[in-house]
Parts: sequence; C-alpha cells; structure tokens
Amino acid sequence: MIYVIACVAAIAGLLFGYDEGIIAGALAPLHAQFQIAPLEEGLMTASVPLGALAGALAGGWLAAPWGRRRLLLAAGVLFICGALVCATAPSILVISLGRLLLGLAIGLAAMIAPLYISETAPAAQRGMLVSIYQLAITLGIFGAYIVGFATGEAWRVLFATAVIPGVMLLVGVARLSDTPRWLVQSGRRAEAGQVIARIRGLASGDPAIGAELSAITAAAQVEGGSGWKDLWGPVARPALVVGMGLFFLQQLSGINAVIYFAPTVFAHAGFGDTGGQLLATVGIGAVNVVMTLVAMALIDRIGRRKLLFIGFAGAAFSLGLIAVAAGTGSGNLQVLSLVGLVLYIASFAVALGPLPWVMMSEIFPLHLRGPGMGAASLTNWAFNFLVVLTFPVLLNGLGLAGVFAIYALVCVAGLAFTFRFVPETSGLTLEEIEAHLKAGKPFRRLGEARV
Repeated sequence: MIYVIACVAAIAGLLFGYDEGIIAGALAPLHAQFQIAPLEEGLMTASVPLGALAGALAGGWLAAPWGRRRLLLAAGVLFICGALVCATAPSILVISLGRLLLGLAIGLAAMIAPLYISETAPAAQRGMLVSIYQLAITLGIFGAYIVGFATGEAWRVLFATAVIPGVMLLVGVARLSDTPRWLVQSGRRAEAGQVIARIRGLASGDPAIGAELSAITAAAQVEGGSGWKDLWGPVARPALVVGMGLFFLQQLSGINAVIYFAPTVFAHAGFGDTGGQLLATVGIGAVNVVMTLVAMALIDRIGRRKLLFIGFAGAAFSLGLIAVAAGTGSGNLQVLSLVGLVLYIASFAVALGPLPWVMMSEIFPLHLRGPGMGAASLTNWAFNFLVVLTFPVLLNGLGLAGVFAIYALVCVAGLAFTFRFVPETSGLTLEEIEAHLKAGKPFRRLGEARV
C-alpha cells in the first residue's frame, strides 16, 4: 500500500518535471510564431519558478490547517487550468500567465508531495520512497522532451498534453486519506490509527500501531510556537540552515539552466541543427532517469552525506570540463560538452536532485514542518527563478565558459557545506531526528548514534 501512496503523490513530481521540461521543445516553434527577445524568453521561462515561489509560500501556511491531501487536490486543479491556458494562449503574455499558474501548482505540490510521502513511509524506506518523487520529476522532464520532439511545431498540443497527468493526480489523491502525523496533530488519533493499520498492512489491534501513535503524539505535544519566526529558534535553526542551504546550492549548480535551455546549451556547444539539439536533449533526459534510479537504490544504503559528496564532486568536475573546453575553443568542444553534460546530469541525479527534497521532508520538527518546508521551498524557487531569468543574459555576456565556471565553483562550495552542516538521517525515524534537535546536540553528528 505504501508504494501505491508514494506513486500517487509522485504524480505531482511527474507534472513538475513535465511542465518544467516542456518549454525546451516549445521554444523553437514559439520563436517561429512570435518575435521573442532574450529578456521575454527569460521571463516566459522564469514564470514557472516565480509562480512556484507563491505556491511554496501558500503551502507553508496552509499545510497545517488544510492538511496534505486537500493541498494536493488543489494543486491538481491548478495543473489542469494552467495547461489549458497555455494551450489556448494567443500571445506570449498569456503563455507566461498560464505558466505562472503552473508554477503555483508546482510550488504547492513540490512541498506537499514529499511531505506526504515522508510522513507516511517507514524509516528504513523513507529515503527511497521520497526519491520516487524525484524519479517522477525526471520521468516528467524526459517525457516532455520526447513529446516535444514528436509534436514538432505543434506547441499547443505539447502544452495540452499536460492535462492528462493533472487528471491522474486528481483522481489518485481523491482516493487517499491524509497522513497519520497530520491526523494526530489535528486531534484525529483514532483515524490516524486506522490509516497506519491500512498502509502497514497490520490488524487493527496490533501493538505496533499504538507504539507508532504514541511516538507521533509525543512529538506533536510541544511547547513553543509553530510560526515562521519560530524557525529561527535554537531547535529548528540547524534544520533550516540545511534545508535552505541544500536548495540554494542545488539551484546555483545550474541544473535548471540545463533543463529549461538544453537545446540552447547544445547550440552553443556546436550542435548545429534543431533536430540534433533536441535528440541530444532527449539523451540527457534519459541519463537523468537512469541515474535517479541508481540514487533510489543507494540512498538508504550508503546514506545521504556520502551521496552528496559524490554528487557535488562529480558536478564540479563535469561543469569545469565544459567551461575549460568552451573557454579554450577546443576542437573537440562538441564531444567534451556532451560528455561533460552527461556526467553533470548523472552527478546531479544521483545526489543533488533527490537529496534536498528527501532531507527537507525529514529534518524539521512536526510542529514546524509546514513552515520549515515552506522556507526551504521558497529558497529553491527563488534561486530557480534567478538562474532561469539570468541564464540567457549571462550566456550572451559571459559565454558558455563563464557561466559554467560559476556553476562549477558553486559545487565546490557544496562540498564544504556538506562537510560542515549536513547530518546523516538514513535509518532514523522522524521522531528520532526531532529528539536530537530538541536535545541541542550538533546537528551534523545526528547519524553517528541513535538518539
């Protein structure tokens, strides 16, 4: 049952990836129909992360009073409406407004779906199950690239296809209950016990249900506030630094510049025709999917910290390779750029992609989980917007070498950040992580011994 729940919630990730990646296939036909300046292109593309900023903020405020399930249903409605607006748009302005609506849905779902899975999953499988969400994002991006290649100039059809997974999300979530932790927090303990029994496959009187309910109830009975300002208190601050810091580094590694503008990157790397650029883009999407599957197999085995070290090191090396090849005018720029981008996407997918989402959903105390994940999500979308908005301008000013050199340096900084601040949460329950924070122990030492 837990796998069904994770897969349904992860449809939100599929929509996230599809609506992000779809612009790569739509840009060429949109340029052919409309005269689009670089700044207009940046604004149209960046309207998704801008809308997601508002969605993350709304999710942080509404996660506690509304519950996880209602917000996922609201996101499903927004996904459908945004896709229809884009598909029927008469101008770039209306497309941008439709993508702003899609961004609102993405920001809401990107915070709530990992939270839903994390609060439902057993500790031993939590990393892998939350990573299903990241896998769904990569499948969505890959699917958008393939559909974009197949539809060619028919950009309206391309946008309209996003309605289908939106309907799937609505239908799937409508059949689910809310999470046991939110139900306990809302005073619905008996209903929470029924949900635990159902998702764990236990008989109604099984002692394990009472034990899990007791642990959740103890965590829910806290002193102190549960507002945004309370995130800066001594208990939650270490988690806030990690949650916001990982998303800051993830976005400034340049991933969404590659995802949104993959054909543009390949054009600057020497791939001449549009068909070749799109085929290379599809190949990048395939690598993203495969390496996310690798991450799912490793995340609960070797742990979060080791994967982050591997991911940041690989991303720094591969981005540096592209920067050097482009900066020196290498005759093998096409080959080196392709190899570098494949290595970069592999490094990102195995660590930098899934781990911020996984850790965001598990490190905050229950009473501050909504605001905490909202703050981390706001960081994600603020810097996503900044990277996507500035990439066309920076590419024109600094060239491929300068832009990718900046992204490589960010990944080097990520190694230092991981060493200094990031804890190992693998195998620990959400309540054990919370107890460690309340004890005032150094957060980085969390995984060294069970609380």
